[in-house]
Order: sequence, then structure tokens, then C-alpha cells
Amino acid sequence: MDFQFDERFEDLQRQIYSLCEGFDDQYWLDRDNDGRFPEEFYQEVAQNGWLGIAMPEAYGGAGLGISEAAAILQVVAERGGLSATSAIHMNIFGLHPVVVFGTDEQKSRMLTPLIKGETKACFAVTEPTTGLNTTKLKTKATRRGDTYYISGQKVWISTAQVADHMLIIARTTPLEDVKRPTEGLTLFYTKLDRNYVDVRDIPKMGRKAVDSNELFINDLPVPAEDMIGEEGRGFECILHGMNPERILVSAEAVGVGRSALSRAANYARERIVFDRPIGQNQGIQHPLAKSWIELEAAHLMAFRAAQLYDSGLPCGPEANAAKYFASEAAFKACENAFFTHGGFGYAKEFHIERLLREIMIFRVAPISPQLILCSIAEKKLGLPKSY
Repeated sequence: MDFQFDERFEDLQRQIYSLCEGFDDQYWLDRDNDGRFPEEFYQEVAQNGWLGIAMPEAYGGAGLGISEAAAILQVVAERGGLSATSAIHMNIFGLHPVVVFGTDEQKSRMLTPLIKGETKACFAVTEPTTGLNTTKLKTKATRRGDTYYISGQKVWISTAQVADHMLIIARTTPLEDVKRPTEGLTLFYTKLDRNYVDVRDIPKMGRKAVDSNELFINDLPVPAEDMIGEEGRGFECILHGMNPERILVSAEAVGVGRSALSRAANYARERIVFDRPIGQNQGIQHPLAKSWIELEAAHLMAFRAAQLYDSGLPCGPEANAAKYFASEAAFKACENAFFTHGGFGYAKEFHIERLLREIMIFRVAPISPQLILCSIAEKKLGLPKSY
């Protein structure tokens, strides 16, 4: 195994780094303060073709893999934090179920406008009463003629304030009528019609520029042509979005951790207390050095999972493990950076408090650390299922 990025990865990262230089710390601090969606950044990314990095060339994408997408999002996270990556990563990974299961007509109709930045999408899976237990979701889709009618609630749906389409899963066959709970769920990619969907913003701790929402859906009409894959097999379809998401989240977490670590090291070199830089003290050095080690290990785990996915190999445990370790390593790096700055870590102008608030998201989403540990205990250690 080659542990070095080849020239292709390095070139991609140089290009995205150059783009990100146009959006400095002040830009992201302003978005954190005013909560405005970073539309200028989003359009710049779209116009330079980055939204389609992992999409087929036939529909305007670059035809590359999740590995390349992870490489660029790692840089975006390092430069702008999760406000930057969360503005774009749904459009990069979210429609992979369409790539895998969509018809040629659907791919042309759905992927091309997304890649061009003409449409924005959100991912509507989680529900307020079922959480991560997707097989028990209560949102229903009833077919009448050539139209499905969807009703139910979704929660923690990112970018729904600005999205005009959504990838949504709903139950088309009652749970009691299927042999396995994963059956009877159907996936759709359709317009987010606000005549039938009430989108309510959720005030939250961090990442103010990228909205999180609860959706109240009442008889949303969805043409049958917007169904992805086969009716009743939607759970199988969304798995092709979940593993890429966890891989990309891992790379983003490493980027945030590296940003915090770099800021802390710079501050420790410059801050003079008792006539010497605080970075000369082992009490400052050792926590930062440990974070560097942990972030490097997390980086390798993330790109190992990406390599497996791009090779068409099973990668669920590896993607989950990378997400778990990267989010914890990044949180620790942000926490160490906070303590390195002392009181100034609490000041917005140093950006550490923003990174610390943002990285908390990945400690619980898109999958909780407890569920990851349960899954790995079962699938890799052969222990009995606990849930």
C-alpha cells in the first residue's frame, strides 16, 4: 500500500487551496455571525467543476472517486471549517444512489443541474421519533396512479432552507407486511415543494451559515419517475450515500483538526509568558504533538476506507471506524488548541471557539459513536447484536 498522495491528489489539493484563498477567515467569521448561506463560495466551487468531482463524466462530472472528493474536502475544511464543507458536501456525495441505481434519463435530469450549481439538494432521512433506526421511520408514500403522495416528518435536514430538491426515503409497504424491516422503504429524488413541505429552521450551537431544519410534509405529490431504483428497496439504495458520507466526514474532521492544530502551534511560538514562548513548555508541546499523531492516523483510516469504496469493496466497518476516530481526534485537537490559547481561545477573532463548536456536530452525526461501536463489535468481533 502506498501511504503517499500521488501527484494527482496533490494537484487537486493545490487547486482547491487556491480557490479557498478567496474566502479568508474573516469571510467565515462573518458567515458564522450573520448566518447567511455562503452562496459566493458555493457558486465558485460549482463554476470550477468541484461539485461533480465524483460524478460520471457523461453528466458533466469529473468521473473521479470518493478518494479525490475526500482530498478536496479535507482542504476546504482546513481553510473554512464545517461551514464551508457542509455547504457543498451533500451535492458531492448525496446523489450517489442516483449514480448507482438511477436510469440514464434520471441521471441526466438530476445530476447535471446539481453539478452545474443550478440546483441544490438536501438529504431527508432522519426522523424525530426514530433517529438512527431508519427501518422504523414513519414517513409514508402512497401511490395513486403515476404519483406518490408523501406525508411525515424529517429532522436535522441540512440546507433545506436553500435547497430546491431533496433525496427522501419513505415507507411504501407497512412494516408489518414485510419479511425484513429493511424492506418496504422507497427512495425518491424530487422537488422540495414548499406548498406541501413546511421547512422550519432549528437554532443551533454551531455552523450557523448552513441551516438545519425540521420538515413537516403533508401529501407531497411525487411523480413515479422520481423514484430511485425499485419500490421497496430504498434502504439498499441509501447505503450508497451513507458510506461515502462517513468517509468524507472523516476527511473533513481531519481538516478541521489540522486547522486548529496549526493555529495553536503558531500561537504557541509567538505568545511570550515569563520571558519565553509558551511553546517551549512541554505542557503545551505534548498535547499538540499527540493531536498531530492522532490526526495523521485518522487521515490514513479515512483514505483507506475511501480506497475500498472506490475499488468496489465492502467498506462499512472501515468507513464507520474512520468517522469515529477522526471526529474524536479532531475534537481533541480543537480542545488542545483552545487550552493553548488560554482566554483568547474564547475570543471569536482567533477562530478556535468556532472550530470547537463546529466539530461537535461530527461527534454525534451522521452516526453516533455508540452505534458505530455496536456495529463494529458485531461485524468485526463476532459479538451478538445489541440493538
